[in-house]
Amino acid sequence: MIQRTPTRIEARPADNDSASWQQLLSGAITSPTALLERLDLDPRLWLQGAEEGHRLFAIRVPEPYLSRITRGNPQDPLLRQVLPLSEEGVLADGYVSDPLQEVTASETTGLIRKYQSRALLMVTGQCAINCRYCFRRHFPYEEHRLSPLDRDRVIDTLRQDTRINEVIFSGGDPLVASDRLLAAWTAAIGEIPHIRRLRIHTRLPVVIPQRVCDSLLAWLPETRLQTVIVLHINHPAELDLATRLALARLRAAGATLLNQSVILRGVNDNAEVLTELSEALFEAGVMPYYLHAFDPVAGAHHFDVSDDAARALVRTMLASLPGFLVPKLVREIPGKAGKTPIDLFA
Repeated sequence: MIQRTPTRIEARPADNDSASWQQLLSGAITSPTALLERLDLDPRLWLQGAEEGHRLFAIRVPEPYLSRITRGNPQDPLLRQVLPLSEEGVLADGYVSDPLQEVTASETTGLIRKYQSRALLMVTGQCAINCRYCFRRHFPYEEHRLSPLDRDRVIDTLRQDTRINEVIFSGGDPLVASDRLLAAWTAAIGEIPHIRRLRIHTRLPVVIPQRVCDSLLAWLPETRLQTVIVLHINHPAELDLATRLALARLRAAGATLLNQSVILRGVNDNAEVLTELSEALFEAGVMPYYLHAFDPVAGAHHFDVSDDAARALVRTMLASLPGFLVPKLVREIPGKAGKTPIDLFA
């Protein structure tokens, strides 16, 4: 019998990685003053709160996403997702640094096991955009940085546990990593017979559509694994033409596209907005998947929407959309075997 040498995962940079998306990533706005100036917002009204929030969780907004925000409107739903506020420094009861208890769910460095058949791989701790409501805004990414030895251990862990049939690339945002590294991870995982699917959770095709480049599309269709890309889109204004074209390229590469949203006060806590989002997603070839109840992460309590309000919104959506366009309203409860559906008629 021929012995195959397992693919070793190396993180060396590659010459053919696209420069354009990386330039957009490195050129993201990282200053509250710069963000306010670009959007014609009076610094006298917003700068103090923005600087306070920025100190707790640094701002990061790439140019393609910034271009979709309405100038001069401090209530723009896209701006609200990225603008630091003084409320982030308020301590609220029940809001904690690790709401999903992921730190204690780590199986080995970089690998989180919350469910029996799925394993979540923290490919990178970096994100293209820092969403103010992020449930991992306090996550100790430095402790999960993967060395070459850690990468080998991850593959060994996946190989030994035959219950695992799906690996999830997460982070941070996994598509911040180079295509060379992502291709190596995918090749190594693809050699494990009991793993059937690769799931990639990413916001990059939305905030920097240029990330769907030739080098990404070179490795993505090559794996034997069924590939599912779970996007994170909260508002229909995030789906501009460039994003739609990027999503079309991903579909053409054979990926199944799903979307998960978080219900957020002041962003999408409106049945008309959520209905429009589902319609826009389906037109772009993306299936609405989950509508997440808010995870109680410290520093983001001002985004929370009550379960009763969320139920009412989804009931309204049921009356105006076909069932397949209504995302499941769910909550993630630490220790449960999967997402917990929220009863719409409780």
